[in-house]
Amino acid sequence: MPNLEQFVDFNPEKEIPPLDGKVVFITGGTAGLGRATLIALAQHGPAHIYFTGRNNEAAESLISEVKKDSPGVAMTFVKVDMTSLVSVKKACAKFIHDRLDVLICNAGVMFIPAGVSEDGFELHFAINHLAHAVIVQELLPVMETTAQQPKSDVRVLFLTSTAWASHPRNGITFDTLKTAQKGFMGSMFRYGQSKLANIVYAAELARRYSTTDIKFISVHPGPVKTTLATSVSLWHSLFLSVYFWFTGVSMMEISQGRLSQLWAAAGAKGNDLVNGGFYMPVGRLSNDRLDTTAKSLKLATDLWNYTQDVLARVT
Repeated sequence: MPNLEQFVDFNPEKEIPPLDGKVVFITGGTAGLGRATLIALAQHGPAHIYFTGRNNEAAESLISEVKKDSPGVAMTFVKVDMTSLVSVKKACAKFIHDRLDVLICNAGVMFIPAGVSEDGFELHFAINHLAHAVIVQELLPVMETTAQQPKSDVRVLFLTSTAWASHPRNGITFDTLKTAQKGFMGSMFRYGQSKLANIVYAAELARRYSTTDIKFISVHPGPVKTTLATSVSLWHSLFLSVYFWFTGVSMMEISQGRLSQLWAAAGAKGNDLVNGGFYMPVGRLSNDRLDTTAKSLKLATDLWNYTQDVLARVT
């Protein structure tokens, strides 16, 4: 079983094998961890990288930067509004390859003001969970085809957070998901609920697609100095500072924070990964740290059914 000591010194530049012929899809690839992950993977020569975002200029700048060091890597920017499930589904149509080896569900929001998406769902849940569920649903057929090919190694990563532990008492408050879910400590519950969904959904996908040879895992990158963490309100910044002080955790630079998902996406051998597993930095299988709610098969089934019902209505 992987442990912290084995992978704490993981060097992606040296330990990721050649990615010749592989196709990668990264959500939220124009900034932060998504951008750093994309640049690192590009250095190992995949055939094509798709990445989503909202900013055309940031995407063009990233493509130019990657082309300087990795001119042979083709890239496609997919502009998408993650608050609109119809927009997400239409954006997936831009994927035209007949294989997909790595899908990294990286895009996300944290501690944003209370509100609802275009489809009427609480914003954290809509962006962090439902939008990615649409992408998985749309791209799963090509991933299943890829997994049937010789020497394939298909992986789906959901970036989560230890903030999953701040979920509401019942895990996910399904009956109020079509509201802004305001209230005392609301932002903590909203974010925690969405990050719990990432973990639970990955595990449920692993159970339901156990015969496909696709690995579905959730990965906590650690507390990283991205705009996700540095642009929060003063109250949230103070809360995080106090939390990190009590837990003895320090914020990491992006160069360090990218390691967990890079290890899971391409550094680890397929047999090293536990399907449905929850991983802490770096490469540390941490299912034993999950509470009974996060491990609840009933919650997993309820989340699956709720999500499937939503997906069925996206036209």
